[in-house]
Amino acid sequence: MTFSGWAEILLVLALIVLAAWPVGLYIARIADGERCFLHPILGPLERGFYALAGVDPTRGMSWQGYTIALLLLNALHFLMLYAILRLQFYLPLNPDHLLGMSPRLAFNTAMSFVTNTNWQAYSGETTLSPGSQMWGLTSHMFVSAATGIAAALAISRAFGQGGMKTLGNFWADLTRLVLYLLLPIAVVGTIILVALGVPQTLATHADATTLEGVKQTISMGPVAFMEVIKNLGTNGGGYFNANGSHPFEGPNAWATMFEAWLVFLIPIALTFTFGRIVKDARQGYALLAVIGIFVIAAIAVAYHAEAQGNPLLTALGVDPAQGNMEGKELRFGIPLSALFNVITTATSCGAVNAMLDSYMPLGGMTSMFLIQLGEIVPGGVGSGLYGLLIFALIAVFVAGLMVGRTPEYLGKKIQAKEVKLAMLAVLILPVSILGFAALSLVMPEATASLGNAGPHGLSEMLYAFTSATGNNGSAFAGLSADTPWLDTTLGIAMLLGRFAFLVPVMAIAGSLAAKIKVPASTGTFPTHGPLFVGLLCGVIVIMGGLQFMPALSLGPLAEHFAMLAGKTF
Repeated sequence: MTFSGWAEILLVLALIVLAAWPVGLYIARIADGERCFLHPILGPLERGFYALAGVDPTRGMSWQGYTIALLLLNALHFLMLYAILRLQFYLPLNPDHLLGMSPRLAFNTAMSFVTNTNWQAYSGETTLSPGSQMWGLTSHMFVSAATGIAAALAISRAFGQGGMKTLGNFWADLTRLVLYLLLPIAVVGTIILVALGVPQTLATHADATTLEGVKQTISMGPVAFMEVIKNLGTNGGGYFNANGSHPFEGPNAWATMFEAWLVFLIPIALTFTFGRIVKDARQGYALLAVIGIFVIAAIAVAYHAEAQGNPLLTALGVDPAQGNMEGKELRFGIPLSALFNVITTATSCGAVNAMLDSYMPLGGMTSMFLIQLGEIVPGGVGSGLYGLLIFALIAVFVAGLMVGRTPEYLGKKIQAKEVKLAMLAVLILPVSILGFAALSLVMPEATASLGNAGPHGLSEMLYAFTSATGNNGSAFAGLSADTPWLDTTLGIAMLLGRFAFLVPVMAIAGSLAAKIKVPASTGTFPTHGPLFVGLLCGVIVIMGGLQFMPALSLGPLAEHFAMLAGKTF
């Protein structure tokens, strides 16, 4: 590890936090329906949407109504995207007349983009037309991101006020988030990426001749706009199969640093939004501190693991000074690769600028464990915040047990109902991840997809279901995922990880919203200081370790120690 490498990493993180504070306050204003500088331009469009849909934005929804609206919208979008992918041959902007996807792959891909996972069991530049990429995938990146943020706003309101029967209006939240937050940043970000070398064109390809005289056909398309919302909405689905390592998605270090900034911007900003909504900025700072501890620790582990190089190669006489550059791009190097890897797996983004399958065992395990923690540090846009709040409820429940008091969080008493729902939500992840992975590892049709044997093969399968259930979308590239078994089970895992988790969260929000806020007393456990930050970190690590450490011990940890002993599989 080098000083310049850490300087590059800390610069990106500092720029993220500096931008996240005003963006977080801006999101809080959007949530309250306040006017902003874009209202003169976009206000008429917003009101036109309400009039067209017959929506009264001032009419609140119960938690059941909010949740049903959210689920129905996403079900409709799933069907729409499935139809686009199946009928792609008949779409405009398909000059190559590409055929539609198979039913199972269309199911997997549609579920992937609706759940903000963006798992790609296909090659975008050879399988999908520009029309499918634009109208199918890119449009769903906006909706899935706005859905997650809307749910986070709903549960934040539940903590912010007492005696509420409603959580806001889902249709108003969705419309405002797309119009006033996601779309403006996406437009400006597209211009920046085009200036940095990312193409934005309706041309499907360009013919080129190399210096050696070899003719090539280079795939192109409207990449820049998709690239922005892919990162801003923590979606992760790339226009090209190589994702962020493709020179048209990440042409240079500056473009990749900007994309990393986009990935973390809204998840970090929502901690400031939460503090504003609950009228106590310190609560948001406490959540940000928890996120910061995990992110810095993960970057340190990943950077160190990759910078040390492979001891097996060192024993053969390879100079370890350059570290482990297998699967990485020289234009990024190890520091930016490690940073981008952690940022995109700490969120539910899944974009990659280096191949995780080629990472050192501890580097790959870092990415996997970040997802297994629940995608909460900071997690996806919205989903990370409400997931972290679920762990905060568990933390104050543990604190209440230790001191013999009814646990409270932000003036709301946490009782048996909320704790049971929180545990139900938290248990969905290990049941899906470990259950599907274990079943797949004993099925010949599933193990045939593995590119490696031994512990690394186990890691490939475990990572696949970790990524799908965690709605991340990245993968250990050694796994051949487009099979009947994996297309189906990974699609189901995505569904469980997004919506089976979300429904208990919304039920908790409805329960807490109806409760009257209790003034803090001398016996109230403060949830804005170092003690709470440490407790919450401990709860997250202990729960993640208890659930997944046995599986990690058989996979990346076993591979790490075998490598140190000079063994290969």
